[in-house]
Amino acid sequence: MSALPTRRLLTVPEVMGALRLGRWKVYELIRSGRLKSVKIGRDRRIPTEALDTFISELREEAA
Repeated sequence: MSALPTRRLLTVPEVMGALRLGRWKVYELIRSGRLKSVKIGRDRRIPTEALDTFISELREEAA
């Protein structure tokens, strides 16, 4: 996997790139609660820990 930025909060486009998914799918994951996020004003941010957790859950599901 490519290196993620060292920031603690990622933008939706950064998560799209990390997961190689489209914007609609990322927002669907957020709405469903599978990918945790926070809202700052009108902006949506995904904590790096939430992305790590989501990826770990995908690995467990695949096992």
